[in-house]
Amino acid sequence: MDMLLLLLALLVAFPSLTTVESRKTRVLDYFEYCAVSCRAYSASVTEFGAVGDGQTSNTQAFQKAIDHLSQYSSNGGSQLYVPQGRWLTGSFNLTSHFTLFLHKDAVILGSQDESEWPVIDPLPSYGRGRDTQGGRYSSLIFGTNLTDVIITGDNGTLDGQGEVWWQKFHKGELSYTRPYLIEIMYSNNIQISNLTLVNSPSWNVHPVYSSNIIVQGITILAPVNSPNTDGINPDSCTNTRIEDCYIVSGDDCVAVKSGWDEYGIAYGMPTKQLVIRRLTCISPSSAVIALGSEMSGGIEDVRAEDILAINSESGVRIKTAVGRGGYVRDIYVRRMTMKTMKWAFWMTGDYGSHADNNYDPNAIPVVQNINYRDMVAENVTMAAKLEGISNAPFTGICISNVTIGLAKKAKKLPWNCTDIAGISSGVTPVPCGLLPDQGTENIGSCTFPEYKLPIEDVEVRTCTYRRKRPAI
Repeated sequence: MDMLLLLLALLVAFPSLTTVESRKTRVLDYFEYCAVSCRAYSASVTEFGAVGDGQTSNTQAFQKAIDHLSQYSSNGGSQLYVPQGRWLTGSFNLTSHFTLFLHKDAVILGSQDESEWPVIDPLPSYGRGRDTQGGRYSSLIFGTNLTDVIITGDNGTLDGQGEVWWQKFHKGELSYTRPYLIEIMYSNNIQISNLTLVNSPSWNVHPVYSSNIIVQGITILAPVNSPNTDGINPDSCTNTRIEDCYIVSGDDCVAVKSGWDEYGIAYGMPTKQLVIRRLTCISPSSAVIALGSEMSGGIEDVRAEDILAINSESGVRIKTAVGRGGYVRDIYVRRMTMKTMKWAFWMTGDYGSHADNNYDPNAIPVVQNINYRDMVAENVTMAAKLEGISNAPFTGICISNVTIGLAKKAKKLPWNCTDIAGISSGVTPVPCGLLPDQGTENIGSCTFPEYKLPIEDVEVRTCTYRRKRPAI
């Protein structure tokens, strides 16, 4: 009797917990969540024949559901709910004014049947696939030429089941470039939030040629020896906010890009107005924040703050090379804590890997106005490796109020600097001579913009999912 009374009390206190039960799937009738846009129409993927048993292919069910819901794009928008279960699927395409929501116990599994991954053209700013010449497999969740798209959940999971792809990559058996977990192209007003992404075949989140993007509250987990499992890669994007994410990666945690060699130069679309904040990252063989190496369209106005880096190769890395062209400028990083690093800072103008042999050897990248301040690090093998380009040095480098604790087996030379120019203030250990100390009275000399970018003013609101049964 006591248990019955307790159950009745819970139902009265929490009416949103009311559910509809089926033999295999528990589908919520109503719940609330936060998003930048709310929707007028709702449906569950189960209404379109999806089966969450981890074995049945749901590629057609997902696409059928989204195609049906697209009719509401101009009439209040729509949302597709993925309930608890294991939902096996190949690549599917999103629509505009649309929300994909994953229950906390929902897992979308990437199919291991290559026929369920359509092959699409290489990115025009790259000229080829990253793994192979030619095309690439469409991402698990894919969208192009969209407006107002949200991919979110109650920390539901996307599992790319990447092991088979990693093996093919190592064995040279790939016909095309591996798929990503999420890729949104040529789109505007994108939110990707409150999800767990695991075992991506390659990059995890890739917005490209897009603007007004929020990536928030994402957990990304990949084996640290998995190839090219970058976390979040904004690529030729404007006005992007990445915040409150936890990333364990086999490559860079956040990699800022804008095209490759002559293709990126010709396409000419920079990544700019990027905010990165409150991240925790682990990447033993790569960087927490990387700028490049594909940066031929330019990278500018990047603001990173409140970052925790653990057991990673480098805290901030700038990668470029002769033939890249483009620029990396107006970079601001502050309040980074680093624990067990190979380098705190790394810059290189000799990061090879060209798209082909047609690159212009006279396309010299410009790196200038790089600001690092208010940082602490411990157990670091080498404070910095800063190597610019002969006759084209990296300039305007400013490092202030930074304390780097070296490891017991640290390099004898804590700073290695060539072809750079800049200043330092209040930095331990004492930087190289190319970064002359300006004295502790100038400890605030490295700037950080105080004005906000437009994406910082975008706020989420409370939205509801209310299950309706649209005619199919």
